[in-house]
Amino acid sequence: MSLALNPKRNQIGQHCALSLAAKGSVSRSQDERHTVMNTDFTFSIQKIAFDEHYQPSDNTRITTNFANLARGDRRRENLRNALRMIDNRFNALAQWDNPKGDRYHVELEIVSVDLELDQQGRGDTFPTIEILKTNIVDHKTGKRIEGIVGNNFSSYVRDYDFSVLLLAHNKDQKTFSVPGNFGDLHGKLFQYFVNSEAYTQHFSKPPVICLSVSENKTYFRTENTHPVLGVEFEPNESSLTEQYFKKMGLQVRYFMPPNSVAPLAFYFFGDLLSDYTNLELISTISTMETFQKIYRPEIYNANAVAGKCFKPSLKNTDYSLTQIVYDREERSQLAIKQGRFAEEHFIKPYQSVLERWSARAS
Repeated sequence: MSLALNPKRNQIGQHCALSLAAKGSVSRSQDERHTVMNTDFTFSIQKIAFDEHYQPSDNTRITTNFANLARGDRRRENLRNALRMIDNRFNALAQWDNPKGDRYHVELEIVSVDLELDQQGRGDTFPTIEILKTNIVDHKTGKRIEGIVGNNFSSYVRDYDFSVLLLAHNKDQKTFSVPGNFGDLHGKLFQYFVNSEAYTQHFSKPPVICLSVSENKTYFRTENTHPVLGVEFEPNESSLTEQYFKKMGLQVRYFMPPNSVAPLAFYFFGDLLSDYTNLELISTISTMETFQKIYRPEIYNANAVAGKCFKPSLKNTDYSLTQIVYDREERSQLAIKQGRFAEEHFIKPYQSVLERWSARAS
């Protein structure tokens, strides 16, 4: 079975993926292409540092989780403040043998994954997912410690599912429902990537994705407490996001780290509490909690701590703002644009081929 992408459309997909690099240029070495499971599917992985020098192009495909902070007159100040918040939070959680609270520094890489198909030497590609990789610099020992890959998660196909397919399915309907096989293709593509040679050659452990809690659910504090992840919460019911990520092979647990005000959702393979070191977990907490304080201050920078029964709300008015400018409206609009791009250049043109591949991947 082979899946061919239109070369002309492919130029658009390549442009969007490549624009992650500063001023739109990423070089691809031959060793970044890996064959997967005896099919024509390969994955290429590009990495670019997310630091105070990060400059996304106007056409970057990410849903502004990073790009939004790096635009406008305050871009450098935004980036410096966000990175400083991450380091400060990391050192506050990793307080042992760290009397001055400055032992560690977190380095971040934006990891962009393209699906590649070598059709008669054309090298067709389509951008699939985008995640974050953390690394930890220990100033005391001089060592650079590998962190966790995953953290943030951006996906064209997921944007299509939630911002195009789901909206169209429920248009003019009296009751909300989910289309049949919702999330199947995305889930199989994600697991295909995580089990690929490309992934295992670049990353030593499975990914952990850290998201905000849902406004549509209530979370109850349990007696279970982890020294780094904090107190565990349990939701009153399963959400559509949970079901969607379950098709990606991921389970979820909710923890509120020490000195946090709201729980975070941790999606993972295996055993979250045993498979990762404390420093690895802290790198994810410090990074994603910082982003959530910026993106959802009503929940994660609230002035009151989540109680035994917690229902998050973006209508909360008792919260503090960070010193970082962020355009939340642009982020939501971009998700729709990315979903339509996926529909036009991936889902519709190759629907029958994707359906056959998905059936074989069951």
